[in-house]
Amino acid sequence: MMRFIVPSAVAETKSLLAKSRRTCYPLDMREPSPPTDIDIIEKRTVFQGYFRVDAYTLRHALFDGGWSGPMSREVFERGHAAALLPYDPILRKFVLCEQFRVGAYAGGMDPWQLEVVAGIIEEGEAPETVVRRETEEEVGRTVLDLWPVQRYLASPGGTSETIYLYLGRISAIGAGGVFGLPGEHENIRATVMGEDELKNLMDAGRLTNAATLIMAQWFFLNRERIRAKWKE
Repeated sequence: MMRFIVPSAVAETKSLLAKSRRTCYPLDMREPSPPTDIDIIEKRTVFQGYFRVDAYTLRHALFDGGWSGPMSREVFERGHAAALLPYDPILRKFVLCEQFRVGAYAGGMDPWQLEVVAGIIEEGEAPETVVRRETEEEVGRTVLDLWPVQRYLASPGGTSETIYLYLGRISAIGAGGVFGLPGEHENIRATVMGEDELKNLMDAGRLTNAATLIMAQWFFLNRERIRAKWKE
């Protein structure tokens, strides 16, 4: 299949590469202050494997005054993550990941998930560093600019995991192929799609993981603002 590369898009990409480490748009993603209305009676680790499970005995303040009785809860500890939706505002195309997910299989969903780029935040690592690295490893693209979107709790009833979300400006020229680190059992297909295709998947309920669905919804709610900011 023939590929037609628009000269202006190539020039745009070269210009952006020269300033690809620019500062993110401001968004408060700082750690909140520790709560004062929770009493931790006991905390212990009951499982340590690839992930960890901690058991808590605690009580908390009640809305109508006073304190709850002691309760026991287990918390799944898997660390925190950062995710990015790669977007080319010139070609108006996204580059998404398709890969096998055992949790989706165990949950009775399609195990071949269509996803945004994502990675675990290691100790002392900034989420911005994670999404830049993972974008190169998972879809072979360089992040030209970052737009912080949101930090959210993956499932606050049972895990401490939070996910930082970003929109990332990339060039989709020549995008596609198979990526990932074999040593981490990654086999990722980079999939290029236009705005209409992603919206149709979203509207049809075909985006079945939270980070991808949230980012798609946010993009289409803010599309005109994004285009205005990244029209240069």
